[in-house]
Amino acid sequence: MLIGIIGGGESGVGAALLALKVGDVPFVSDYGQINPVYRQNLIENSVRFEEGGHNFDILVTSDLIVKSPGVKDNTPIVLTLKAQGLTVISELEYGARYCNGKIIAITGSNGKTTTTNLTHHILMTAGLDVVKGGNLGTCLCSLLLEESHDIYVLEVSSFQLEGIVRFRPDISILINVTPDHLDRYAYNFDLYADSKMRISMNQMPDDYFIYGSDSDIINSKLSLVNAIQIPVSVEDLGIDGISVRNPFLRGRHNKVNAGCAIEAVQLLDVSDDHIKKALSTFKNDDHRLQTVAKINDVEWINDSKATNVDAVFYALDAIEDPIVWIVGGVDKGNDYSQLLELVHSKVKLMICLGVDNQKLIDAFGSMSLEMYQTQTMEEAIDIADDHVVGGDVVLLSPACASFDLFKNYKDRGNQFVSGVWKLLRKRR
Repeated sequence: MLIGIIGGGESGVGAALLALKVGDVPFVSDYGQINPVYRQNLIENSVRFEEGGHNFDILVTSDLIVKSPGVKDNTPIVLTLKAQGLTVISELEYGARYCNGKIIAITGSNGKTTTTNLTHHILMTAGLDVVKGGNLGTCLCSLLLEESHDIYVLEVSSFQLEGIVRFRPDISILINVTPDHLDRYAYNFDLYADSKMRISMNQMPDDYFIYGSDSDIINSKLSLVNAIQIPVSVEDLGIDGISVRNPFLRGRHNKVNAGCAIEAVQLLDVSDDHIKKALSTFKNDDHRLQTVAKINDVEWINDSKATNVDAVFYALDAIEDPIVWIVGGVDKGNDYSQLLELVHSKVKLMICLGVDNQKLIDAFGSMSLEMYQTQTMEEAIDIADDHVVGGDVVLLSPACASFDLFKNYKDRGNQFVSGVWKLLRKRR
């Protein structure tokens, strides 16, 4: 079977190599230039590919099209191929067709990486044969190039879920749905929520759907779910008496993240003792409420992965001390109104770090707090350092994408970390 693959990144190359493994014939087509590392991988495996444009005459001969998540459904090549009657699926869908292990699929506007990491950590601590991947790193197709595993814990995005047909996780988790990526969904929140709900669309009555029950929009769509429904609320102090006491899980939102993970692993018969042990040893990824250093009783926190308003809400809510807030970047259709009360009560200074900060100024400019604008991380740190006193917190929590000034959110966070460590060395 000829598999046409649109996009030559992690997902596209993973799908191509899995196609070879299962006996399909892949052809990779990228509108831009393929990363040299991925290009070399394709060459070494004798995979046909093209870059700098799409050859319709070749792609239209495919038996199936696999689309990378970054490629929108309304791009001309996708629309044209669909008009020719070709089925277009996501890499997640293609990989799942060849996955024999149990799948725990985790999505949400915020918290999906933390919940994925924690679920994997608990299962691994309990000694189960488990691997993690998906949207947070190694795609499912690439995971399937290795030896098989009993359990696959996958972070999945709405972009990946757009292209599923038969994808059916044994356990699905939908943590929350709040406005994000609305530019991809015609600024229609309901369409975005529908894309998230697709995680459960093929589940059967003997599957499980774990969800954040504090979300009104999730609750309004529960009639679409055929699986056994398990609600998790921020009001739950612990699941079955298991409390969450870990500095990497600070804040009320992480109660829901941890609660979802606990419910999932309990369905796989992991004991409470193993869960408690794993909770005490869990360390989250960088760039998510990451304490970088404490300098003269001022805590510096890297929350660069907070690229939407809801993530920032959780960060502000989790911090009790006065905040110097570094915010800004590429706006994704943000509505800052839900932050007004928290900013008023907790933020003493705003530092807008972006090429265009006007929307932030319009949203918060009427408040009685100091605001500064800058386009370099170094200057943002200097401004913060000039205005903090003992007991303050400097929080990088941008609410925006990073591509105006940085390569990605990791680059933004790493520059913050480097600047804080430089400041720490100066203080010693």
